[in-house]
Amino acid sequence: MGTNGDDLRMFRTGAHPCGYWPDREARDLVLDPRDPRLPLFYPTALDWGFRRSGDIVYRPGCNGCRACVPVRIPIQDFVPNRSQRRCLAHNADVDARIVAPVRTQEHLALYRRYLSSRHAGGGMDDHGANEFDQFLVGSWNDGRFLELRQRGTHRLLAVAVTDLAGAALSAVYTFYDPDETQRSLGTLGVLKQIEWARRDGRAHLYLGYWIEGHPKMDYKRRFQPLERFNGNRWQRM
Repeated sequence: MGTNGDDLRMFRTGAHPCGYWPDREARDLVLDPRDPRLPLFYPTALDWGFRRSGDIVYRPGCNGCRACVPVRIPIQDFVPNRSQRRCLAHNADVDARIVAPVRTQEHLALYRRYLSSRHAGGGMDDHGANEFDQFLVGSWNDGRFLELRQRGTHRLLAVAVTDLAGAALSAVYTFYDPDETQRSLGTLGVLKQIEWARRDGRAHLYLGYWIEGHPKMDYKRRFQPLERFNGNRWQRM
């Protein structure tokens, strides 16, 4: 983990159902969640292909499977493609606002609608306020909510949960209005995070894991240039 972090303990979980391929089992490598230095080493962990979920910092460590590939966008080199420029133009009536990661009833209602529409039967159907806080807010990370609201009505369209991590931002999770599919709000959330990172002078936006051919994960490859972590170093895809 770097200077003074070589003794940061790491555990390997038991086998559990894979969240991406239902016919596979998964295992994770998890940094010791009780170590008080975890916030300090979180940026380095991202650089080594880890990701945060709640208070857990993990990366896949499955037997015989390397489908989950850590990816990040080099901010200064990113140029939106034609489809992404259309997305920005189509959403010219959307305002982005960065707020503290404090759950509101409005956030929770949108989150539950999103889960019911996009992940029905996926084990998250009964998520309430406690699960929202445990999964998205966390207790030690430096996070923000990037709200996307319709101008004029102030209607909440999407929330991109984002961590501030040293010289980078990390896209943790995005949920949005399932009735606004024509807006491509998932793509818009990433584009607004890129704009935010550029304003802050940050070097990268971490997007978590890309899975080739997966219907919900392959979209990340459309953000170019994109870098992937091969287990030793980051390289352009």
